[in-house]
Amino acid sequence: MSGALEIQQRKDARLERRRRRIADAALELFATRGYNATSVEDVVEQAKMSKSAFYEFFTSKEDCFRELLSQEGGSLIANVLAQASLGRNHHERLRFGITTFVRSCFERSSVARLLIVESVGLSGDVDKVRSELQAQFAGAVGEEVRHATPHDPFYADKDPRVFGRAVVGAVSDAVGYYLTHPGMDADSLAESLCRIFAP
Repeated sequence: MSGALEIQQRKDARLERRRRRIADAALELFATRGYNATSVEDVVEQAKMSKSAFYEFFTSKEDCFRELLSQEGGSLIANVLAQASLGRNHHERLRFGITTFVRSCFERSSVARLLIVESVGLSGDVDKVRSELQAQFAGAVGEEVRHATPHDPFYADKDPRVFGRAVVGAVSDAVGYYLTHPGMDADSLAESLCRIFAP
């Protein structure tokens, strides 16, 4: 029994390594060349694997992109929310969330490019994944603002839902701009954004 389980675990690990090689190659190419300029042939050539190996794991190039966005973008947002939760009050939690998002995007620029640039307008299915990720971030910001309104004059007249969306939109746009137009480091950008949204 344990022998069969061991064989299955080895097989699963081998499959996961193959899938990971393809996913890593796709992520790099989508981020550097762009989704439209990248073909399945480019991905398998970069991964040094066969086209049939690609289709073992993904039904199409879009399916691959959507899964990458869901997993890698999801991991980035989950980390943002986890770091934000460490703050002792709404002010700290907002600052931690914004700062972690900006730093994570600069550190993982290929993932940020998928989330902020390449996924926009790609398809309804991809839009849905991006919208869900943005909604998690916007929802967390909105929740902090909701709790802050009774006792923090800065947030007293802010609609939490609008504020949450405004933060996600502005922070994403600023990160996208400075990733492609060097001239500001992650910490300076995060601090500037925090002064606007969490003074």
